Amino acid sequence: MAEPRSDNRREGRRRDNREQVESEFTEKIIAVNRVSKTVKGGRHFGFSVLVCVGDGKGRIGVALGKAKAVPDAVRKGLEKAKKSLVTIPLHKATITHPFIGKFGATSVFVQPASPGTGVIAGGAVRAIFEALGVKDVLSKRIGSNNPVNVAKATMNALKRMRSVADVAKTRGVTPQQVLQG
Repeated sequence: MAEPRSDNRREGRRRDNREQVESEFTEKIIAVNRVSKTVKGGRHFGFSVLVCVGDGKGRIGVALGKAKAVPDAVRKGLEKAKKSLVTIPLHKATITHPFIGKFGATSVFVQPASPGTGVIAGGAVRAIFEALGVKDVLSKRIGSNNPVNVAKATMNALKRMRSVADVAKTRGVTPQQVLQG
């Protein structure tokens, strides 16, 4: 005898819709860190996971998730990152101008690159730019290489980027004149 399939079909549709909504973002795990707390009975282990979420069109969020298990920490980090999305002004497939972002002992220098250069960056910076949708950029990390500080320094640089239209408005010229020099 055939089982009723209407419930299964409904559940399947719900899952499909949920997957479509989630696939809007590129999710990347930047770093996983095992941490421990020593207590009277021994050590309690936990995990902190640094993740970034981007739509590939100029929106990016970075967050740290903490939990006793890695999957839970990843889920928490992704939820936080989606809540903290910021829009970054891009010009074609690169950033608008060079900038230095700082956080703690870390500095990150980011610079626009000509088409075909690729993402010249490492670690946390590369993951952030790939999720952001930047195809051509040069970067250099100076100072501490702690992934959390590097990610925060990169985000500080990106948040302070100005669009071509903003610069043109400030200078009282057209965007084409700003791009020419």
